[in-house]
Amino acid sequence: NNTSSEVWADSAYQSRRNEKWLSDQMLTSRIHRRKPMGKPMSKATARANAAKSSIRAHVEHVFAHQKNRFNLFIRTIGLARTEAKLTLCNLAYNFNRLIFHERLETAG
Repeated sequence: NNTSSEVWADSAYQSRRNEKWLSDQMLTSRIHRRKPMGKPMSKATARANAAKSSIRAHVEHVFAHQKNRFNLFIRTIGLARTEAKLTLCNLAYNFNRLIFHERLETAG
């Protein structure tokens, strides 16, 4: 059901097999590049990884917040229960952000 054509991941997911699969699925890879063994990373690759990191950081912070503040740990049987748990956690996170922004607006 994912309508995005981009796949974001860290360098652990970089492989020729994954890149080929993404290409076959007509998806754009935004996977970090690894440093070549025994050589320094090129400046262009380092800049590209930094740009990808700045975007991924926004999403990773949401996951970290959910894991730490809401003690999110999914250990359920079945996709429907997992989806329900994630939906409730996302709802709680969004309410939390709404309250944060409402307080900022009234204070400022």
